[in-house]
Amino acid sequence: MVRYPEPGARHPLRDWLLQRLTAALMVLYMLMFLVVLVGAPPMDYSVWRQIFLPAWMKFATLLFFASLYLHAWIGVRNIFMDYIGNGRLRQMLYALAIGALIAYGVWTVQILWGRW
Repeated sequence: MVRYPEPGARHPLRDWLLQRLTAALMVLYMLMFLVVLVGAPPMDYSVWRQIFLPAWMKFATLLFFASLYLHAWIGVRNIFMDYIGNGRLRQMLYALAIGALIAYGVWTVQILWGRW
């Protein structure tokens, strides 16, 4: 039986699948966003703002960034597990990475639903 010494470690296949799923979601969003941009008039602030006003676009963008942050977390966690031998340092780096990703998530929501 394979045991994973790290408290946050999961089955490697699950992490691999989750990274592929988040990558696929990000690619779909980028393709959809490209279609929106091609159909938009020449860009200025008001056009850019109009692109992100519909609720579906805000939710799609939020899903994109949530996928990005989850994708980043899995990659960073695996790098830390592989290359940081000191357990305390690794745990501190986990906390810093998680804190940064949570802050980025809050900032994303603030940008999407906050006042412009």
